[in-house]
Amino acid sequence: MSLQTKKPQGRLGRIGRKMWHDRVSYAFLLPYALVFITFTVLPVLASIFYSFTYNNIFEPVRWVGFENYIRLFTRDDVFLTALQNTLVFAVITGPGGYILSFVVAWLINELSPFLRTLFVLIFYSPTIAGSVYVIFGTLFSGDIYGYVNGALINLGFITDPIEWLTDPKYIKFVIILCVLWGSMGAGFLSFVAGFKNIDKQYYEAAAIDGLRNRWQELWYVTLPILPPQLLFGAVMSITSAFSIHEVTVALAGFPSTEYAAHTMVNHMWDYGYQRFEMGYASAIAAILFLLMFVCRKLINLLLERVGRQRLICPQPGLF
Repeated sequence: MSLQTKKPQGRLGRIGRKMWHDRVSYAFLLPYALVFITFTVLPVLASIFYSFTYNNIFEPVRWVGFENYIRLFTRDDVFLTALQNTLVFAVITGPGGYILSFVVAWLINELSPFLRTLFVLIFYSPTIAGSVYVIFGTLFSGDIYGYVNGALINLGFITDPIEWLTDPKYIKFVIILCVLWGSMGAGFLSFVAGFKNIDKQYYEAAAIDGLRNRWQELWYVTLPILPPQLLFGAVMSITSAFSIHEVTVALAGFPSTEYAAHTMVNHMWDYGYQRFEMGYASAIAAILFLLMFVCRKLINLLLERVGRQRLICPQPGLF
């Protein structure tokens, strides 16, 4: 019994002595840790707590248990529509934006330094400009002055203009295009930096060992070197895919026709900032957080498999 009780104490003691030995390093980390806990950890914990309460700001907070969650899935048809729309947007724009950013960064890496810088600025500009909604609103305007309608009418494909931003059949399509166009964000820049920092000697050694084309270089050399950039890009893609809100409001209005573009963030914003039902909005936020957490874990497992690829090329003659 004495040995069993001393083992945890010894382990804790070693951890304490290690922290004291590295106390200067922990002191430098302390400001960031305080900011992270204050503005990230505590708000998440508070949101989870309030999701089990009734809180409309004006009345005292009242504990209701799982009532908010039961209401979401049994009596809120708009939430179920928002959940479906969010999953559709996430499944298409998340992997789509991720793959698009990676492929474009890979192709840009083959250019000269001047052209690489120019194309990075061109592809990244929609993210920093913030006017992508105005551009798509003009392109897909529902009258004859919209560029897409004008082109289709001139080509004879349609006779009357299509209400791209109000017809439920087309709203999702336009929003997906807009999100994909604006997906060249921080993940794209991390891919560009990762490709640029790969030592060319890896590719030279791979060519000697039997690799014959760029696809084999990508699979056997590039991907095993880029797990940090791949993980960062995946996190950014997940976050942007599940947090679609502004683009739907800017293009389709709020609420959109028949809630065709209504997302979970739209629903949370509606109950949190218009109806002031903070407990109910916190329940929506908790479910959204759970979805993002599960997707993050699944992608992490996939990237771990990619990261286990060895920088060993196949024998000559296998390809």
